[in-house]
Amino acid sequence: MSGFAYVVKDGKAEARSLKQAVHDAGDLTWVHLTTNDERAKLWLGGEAKLSAYVIEALTAVETRPRCDAVGTGAVINLRGLSSDPLEASDPLASIRIYAVGKCVFSVTRKQLTALPPVRELVEGGQILDPGDLIAAFAQEITEELDPMVATLGDTLDDCEEQIAEHKAFALRRRVNQTRSQAIGYRRFLNPQRAALEKLAALPGDWLRDDDRLHLSAAADRAARMAEELESIRERAALTHETLTDLRAEQIDQRSLMIAIVAMVFLPLTFLTGLLGMNVDGIPYAHEPWAFWGVVGVSVALSGGISAYFIRRHWFDG
Repeated sequence: MSGFAYVVKDGKAEARSLKQAVHDAGDLTWVHLTTNDERAKLWLGGEAKLSAYVIEALTAVETRPRCDAVGTGAVINLRGLSSDPLEASDPLASIRIYAVGKCVFSVTRKQLTALPPVRELVEGGQILDPGDLIAAFAQEITEELDPMVATLGDTLDDCEEQIAEHKAFALRRRVNQTRSQAIGYRRFLNPQRAALEKLAALPGDWLRDDDRLHLSAAADRAARMAEELESIRERAALTHETLTDLRAEQIDQRSLMIAIVAMVFLPLTFLTGLLGMNVDGIPYAHEPWAFWGVVGVSVALSGGISAYFIRRHWFDG
């Protein structure tokens, strides 16, 4: 089990061991664990003396963003970007937080990229209470996700421009990847917005008015990103349909061209096959002009058939 702890007193953060932190009072005590194995569960239940419900919430394998009031405190699960490789269906890493009184316990299973910046804020004396800490996590997570969502939109814009330039075949995989990412992000941003809104509305003196404002701002930002992801998902679906239609149209055009060529050569094949039979009685077989006569008839037939198709606008698709 690994982790770290800080105790904030009079605006100054001091690092502590995990054991010291739970017994040292201050304006803020933050204990963070970077694992959820059995040792972490034993420590949370033994040294930290947390309830079984809270321990289960902090160490659950599968979590979705949520906020639940637990007595005078709250359990908050948030999702953010991670530097660790993640599955396409689960593209965001979780941080589970339990805040009660002046203490905050947090647990991560994957490396959360928002954790180091928040830790720097604590060490710099810019976080003074539990509300500041949770609001800092919410703001950092949404700030990191915002450009990722914007990048998805820009990628889709590029794909739509390339469709207009008839570069459809190279775009199918790119559109599918963009759509898959948008679905993965949207899966967590909607409940995360709801969790932040619920947290901002929870009663308790450990959340100050400015903390509630910051949480509401983060919730609004998450809502805007969720709406943008929904738009991206719909646009990606339309783009995919357009690519499918373009592909079908190109196949139809090529099939039509093959059919026209076959219809041009079909009577020529019949004529040359008929005259090429090795039997007696073929007309003009011994005439010196017979070969060029057959060539002329073939050219005339192919020209006539081609002219018919041109007049019928078959070559226009």
